[in-house]
Amino acid sequence: MSKILSRIICFISLFIYSEAMSYEESSFKVVKKTEIYEIRQYPKRLVAKTTYDTNDSSGFRKLFKYITGSNELNQEIKMTTPVTEEKEGDKMVMQFFLPASFTLQNVPTPNDQNINISTIDAGYYAVLRYTGRTNNRNFIKHKKILDKALIKDGIKPNSIPIKAIYNGPFTLPILRRNEVMYNIDWIK
Repeated sequence: MSKILSRIICFISLFIYSEAMSYEESSFKVVKKTEIYEIRQYPKRLVAKTTYDTNDSSGFRKLFKYITGSNELNQEIKMTTPVTEEKEGDKMVMQFFLPASFTLQNVPTPNDQNINISTIDAGYYAVLRYTGRTNNRNFIKHKKILDKALIKDGIKPNSIPIKAIYNGPFTLPILRRNEVMYNIDWIK
């Protein structure tokens, strides 16, 4: 078999594998939908999170080690979606949402002291969904679209923008699901 053909088969296999994996997704209820964004109501959620320098890319690796058994019980934890990133001062915060079967009482303690287990309170989020690469340029482009739509509709975010990533790195950009999210107050 030629090198080119074996590379094509490898690429196709990775693509099929990344699309075939099924992840538990954080539950939510859509309470309003516009042409540009939707308002979602999320319940209280449990996350594993880590903070790292903006020029560092160790956040995902640390969290992935935790869910693959680097914890007090050596327990594997199923991957869920989304993985979120947000900027906090001069640092980045990455979060893995934990499966709904876990609570603060039964979740394994991480071996890495830089990983914290915490809860995100129930709340409302304005969300714009987009495809393409997960890079900052694409995120900022869609953040500006969401910002403009929220200003037009008189909705003021309570948080900094959150980048939500749903697919693995081998998913073709056109098939990727990414989101820009803001925590908001919602009374309607």
